[in-house]
Order: sequence, then structure tokens, then C-alpha cells
Amino acid sequence: MEPLTTSYPLKYSVHKARIFVVFLSMVLCTTILCLLQFRFFKSKIKDFYSFEVKDSRGRIISLEKYRGKATLVVNVASYCQYTDKNYIALQELHREFGPSHFTVLAFPCNQFGESEPSSSQEIESFAKGNYGVTFPVFHKIKILGSEADPAFKFLIDSSKKEPRWNFWKYLVSPEGKVVKFWRPEEPIESIKPEVTSLIRQIIMKKREDL
Repeated sequence: MEPLTTSYPLKYSVHKARIFVVFLSMVLCTTILCLLQFRFFKSKIKDFYSFEVKDSRGRIISLEKYRGKATLVVNVASYCQYTDKNYIALQELHREFGPSHFTVLAFPCNQFGESEPSSSQEIESFAKGNYGVTFPVFHKIKILGSEADPAFKFLIDSSKKEPRWNFWKYLVSPEGKVVKFWRPEEPIESIKPEVTSLIRQIIMKKREDL
């Protein structure tokens, strides 16, 4: 008489294998989802230098080239009661502290009193011809509303301060974070100590890295 055989152990092993495969699949899916979420979250984290803008001729420029510097970002206008005083002061600031560790970045805007009606190239020529500016003057942008330039929108969102007129100034750290802002009527002397402090930090960090 042949001994009785049972299929229970085999069925049990198959059942365990299926559970393991399901468990492994769940772990794999969870890991992939976590990685995708992390990548999406990481891509949402931006700083000022992670944006791209256009120069006066409409060419795409990465602000990454200014990373590591202290940067003063200004919305400029050619026909404003603050034009003369601010362009002169900004060029003086750029000449005194730049270009190795500091730069002024000018963004023309026509949303305040329509005081910047010219084309981007005309604005750049105006600034260089009348005030001898050596800092970059970018493409004319909008900084308010749904069509606001993303780089400038970042400055506004970070500082919680929206420009109410021409020549608002945002000081950006070497890491791309907004440090402070100034209204157009505030004297350039109030900006110098903050710029000096950032530049000192940049120089000290470079010495430590040597």
C-alpha cells in the first residue's frame, strides 16, 4: 500500500511566496512614491539664483552666474522723480563694492506711473549713456499681477513686501535668500552697512575654504 501524500506544505509555501511578492511590491511602490515626492518637493524649493531671466536683448540668462555674491535687485524706471538720485547712487554702490563680491541687478518695469515706456535696449542705452552704469540692466518685466516675472515674484513672496513704486531694492545673500529691502526714498547710506556685512562673510568663507 502506497503512503498517503498531502499537498498542504506545497500550498502553504506557494501562499507564503505570494504574500512575500505582494509585500515586496508594496515596499517597492512606496519607495518609488517617496522618491517622486522628494524630487517634486526638492524641485519646488527655489532661491533667487535658481531662476532664469532675459537680458536687454531678450536672451535667456541664468541668475546662477551671480551665486556667491551679495546682490542688490532693483526695479528701475527712466522717467521717475527718483531716477537721477537712484541711478547715481546705485552706480556708486556698484563701483565701490563690485564686481567680485557684489553686483546691482536692474529690472526695468513700466507698472508704476508708466515711467518706463521705452524698449529694453533703449532703457539700457539710457542708463549707460546718462549715468555710466556698469551693472546689468535686464529685459523690461512686470513685477505685479499674474504676469509677474518669477524671479521678482520670489523676492516679493520671500520678503512679504510688494513694491509700491520704482526703485525698491532687495538685498539677496550669496545663497539666494532675501536679506532685507529698502524703499526708493531711503538713502544709499542705509544700504552700505548691510552690503559690507555680507561681503565680509563672503571673504571669510573663502578664507576658510582655502
